[in-house]
Amino acid sequence: MPARLPSWAWVSGLTVGAIAAVSVLAVQADQGPHPTAVATKPKPSASADAHPTPKETAPAPVPEGSGTGRRVVYSVGKDRVWLVDASDATRRSFKVWPGTVDPDPGKYSVGTRRQDATTGSDGVRIEQIMYFTQEDGVWVAFSNAVDGSSPPPPVDGIKTGGIRLPKADGDALWEFGTSGTTVTVVS
Repeated sequence: MPARLPSWAWVSGLTVGAIAAVSVLAVQADQGPHPTAVATKPKPSASADAHPTPKETAPAPVPEGSGTGRRVVYSVGKDRVWLVDASDATRRSFKVWPGTVDPDPGKYSVGTRRQDATTGSDGVRIEQIMYFTQEDGVWVAFSNAVDGSSPPPPVDGIKTGGIRLPKADGDALWEFGTSGTTVTVVS
């Protein structure tokens, strides 16, 4: 009469066999074709109607007097941001929606960065927040809405320091503006 294997041996053997089969399938899947993402346009929110997406008409030159070297330049008067590399070449420029509190012209540095979503002072879910100064008791920071919408119209008497960006520009700024990056604010 043959010896009988204990149940733990059967379970261990089946587990090893299953792991081996999954490993083989994973290797085969990694070598096969990969799906590509299809860009879909998010549905506009109610706030999108109040503030249409800023439109580009022509690339704007970096303001004179904004310094040299790698930096983020923010023009309060033009509601525009430039991402400038170390060779003083503009890598990207885009329009933004300012908060109700403008930072004073000057040089600052990106301080705290928060990628996780939170609720902004205007009640909108925001992400990729990059704080760079405090003005009139209000933190001033770049951010974008999680859903890509524009901010709602300002409420009288409420101070907001969020400089809101379209989603794609928020992604670009997040990659460019690491902690310590210079932010030059001009009029």
